Amino acid sequence: MTVQKHWYAVYTKPRWEKKVHARLLERGIESYCPLNKVRKQWSDRVKLVEEPLFKSYVFVHISPDEESWVRMVDGVLNFVYWQGKPALVKDREIENIKRFLNDFEQINVQYIALKPSNHVQVLMGGLMDKQGTVSRVKGQYAEVHIESIGFKLVAWIEKKNLLLINDGAPKNA
Repeated sequence: MTVQKHWYAVYTKPRWEKKVHARLLERGIESYCPLNKVRKQWSDRVKLVEEPLFKSYVFVHISPDEESWVRMVDGVLNFVYWQGKPALVKDREIENIKRFLNDFEQINVQYIALKPSNHVQVLMGGLMDKQGTVSRVKGQYAEVHIESIGFKLVAWIEKKNLLLINDGAPKNA
């Protein structure tokens, strides 16, 4: 019987992404540290360097019974959690990141500045892929109303787990 493996995101110590990735690989744990190619200017030269795309994050492809092995790697702080469990990252999301990094350099990661009336899609958790409307924003969370099966579901969702679909402005036909 083969054990199903999934992608998970783990938090690392600040500026330890590459070290954690290398240590995971040394232990036979499949990992992915997305690296952004950035041109750095020194006084005498310009050099292309690779920096982690997501600060303090590395992705691991493991079965649930391998979680403890990941936690024991020096530099790993914890898994990213959603509803009390390590949050799953879809295979297609990892492939999208890889494809994007292959096609572009000097990528800038920007977090969404949400405001009421924004239309969003949930990226993780039990409401994943559902769309809704932001009613309030408080700190790192947004209150999102999701109309589903004749009911209005209201959830406080971390902003990083939302994809802005439009800014709430009227669209020109």
